[in-house]
Amino acid sequence: MRKDRLDGIGFSALLAVSLLLAANQIIIKEVNSGLQPVFFAGARSALAVVFVWLWLKYRGLLPKFRRADLAPGLLIGTMFAGEFLCLFMALDLTSVGHASLIMYSMPLWMAILAHFFLPGEGMTPLRSLGLVLAFLGTGWAILSKTGAGTGAGTATLTGDLFALGAAWGWTGTAFLARVTRLREAGPEVQLFWMVLISAPILLLAAPFFGPLAARGSADPLVLAGLSSLGRRRRWVHFLALAAVGLPHRHRRQLFLPVAGVCHFTGRPDLW
Repeated sequence: MRKDRLDGIGFSALLAVSLLLAANQIIIKEVNSGLQPVFFAGARSALAVVFVWLWLKYRGLLPKFRRADLAPGLLIGTMFAGEFLCLFMALDLTSVGHASLIMYSMPLWMAILAHFFLPGEGMTPLRSLGLVLAFLGTGWAILSKTGAGTGAGTATLTGDLFALGAAWGWTGTAFLARVTRLREAGPEVQLFWMVLISAPILLLAAPFFGPLAARGSADPLVLAGLSSLGRRRRWVHFLALAAVGLPHRHRRQLFLPVAGVCHFTGRPDLW
C-alpha cells in the first residue's frame, strides 16, 4: 500500500537502511584497496544470487520465468550492473564524500523522469525550485575539489563522473521497477533479476579494468565485504521504499558523508 506520510515503521526502516548504506560505501572503499572494484562488484552480485534465491525459496516467492518478463529483467539487470560498476569505480577514484553526495543526486533525476512519465508525480513550482537548487548543488560538488590527498586532479574528476553515472543507473533501475511488468513481481523478485543479470556482466567486464586482486595491502574489511550477504542491504532498501512515500525516501543520504568523516578521522584525503 502506497503511503504519503512517513509513519513509525517507515521511519525506522529508513533509519536502518541509512546506517547500512553508510557502512556499505565505507567498506567498498576499503575493500577496493585489495580487490579490483568491478570484480568485487561482480563477485558480490554472484554471491547475492545464492542468498536472494534462498530467501525467495524460503518465502515461497520463487519467480516463474515467463518470456514476457525476459526483456524487462534483462534491462533492469543491465542497468543495475552499470550502476554498480560506476559506484565501485567512483569509490576507488574519488573521495567517499564526493561519491556519496553526487550519487545521491538520484532523486532529482528521478523527479524529472517522474514528471514526464509517471501519473500524479508532476512537479509543483516549489518542487521545481528545489530541483534547480539540487542541480546547482550537484554541479558544485563535481566542480569543487577539496581534500588534501585527492586534490584537483583528473582522477578525482573521473571518479565524480563515475558517481554521476551511478546516480543515473540507480534512477534507471527505480524507474524500470515502476513502469515495467516487474512492478507486479515485488521488490524481492526485482532484486533477483538485478543480481542474476548483473553478476555475469560485471565479472566479464572486470578484466578490462586491470588485475582482479592484489592491488595493494589487503585490509581485513576485504573479508568482511566478501562474506557479507551479497546485496542484502539493497533488498532491505527496496522494502523500505515500499513502506514510505517518495518525498521521504532519500533522507538517508545524510549518513553517508557523516559516516565517512567518522571512519576516516585522521585521513582527510579520503574525504
